[in-house]
Amino acid sequence: MRYSKEHKLETHARIVKKASVRLREKGAHGIGVADLMKDAGLTHGGFYAHFDSREALVIEAFAHAMDRSTDRWRQLAGQAAPDQRLATIVDSYLSPQHRDNPGHGCAVPALGAEIARESPKTRKVFAAKLDQMIEMMSEQFHGGPSKSARKQAMAALATMMGTIVLARAAGNGELSEELLSAGREAVLGRAAAPKPAASNPAVSKAVAPKSTARKPTAKKAAAKAMSPAKN
Repeated sequence: MRYSKEHKLETHARIVKKASVRLREKGAHGIGVADLMKDAGLTHGGFYAHFDSREALVIEAFAHAMDRSTDRWRQLAGQAAPDQRLATIVDSYLSPQHRDNPGHGCAVPALGAEIARESPKTRKVFAAKLDQMIEMMSEQFHGGPSKSARKQAMAALATMMGTIVLARAAGNGELSEELLSAGREAVLGRAAAPKPAASNPAVSKAVAPKSTARKPTAKKAAAKAMSPAKN
């Protein structure tokens, strides 16, 4: 049976979408072509009608996931006040929901280490998509892209993605929650300010400045006491 061009495009998109989820869940080498095609409701034999190689599918699936993340960040930013856009993105990213749902989350923490060992072609596509993420995030610093904002965006993304990797490795207990909280504080500067030393009476007394006023001498005090009072 010959399918229309539109049908083939829809099928292709469905394979990429399904593969994108499974790759983030299982890793780039944790699932075979047969299983990927089965998830998409197709047979193994139909794979090469859509892709030249398994690498081609991995590249498309990975790019799809990264595009989805960037689009979501842009959507979140658009729904928040300008001064809350960065916090909205960070809070959504460093959340228990994202930690516990890698199949529908950011592809970089899920697959970044594996992509680093893939072919130059795969790494090139990854680098291009990562650069798009950085540019989008840089818009949340100082109101627009600049060299300084780009550096801040890189640092923020590195912290966010590294935090998710560690939080997932730690499970979903207290340590994992602490990691998520620490990551948010590192990016947003939300750490509680230390109490001032003056709040401690003992410390306040110890550091209280000495009066610089000179005490009157005995001679001057006596002279003052004997002078007539002014009405």
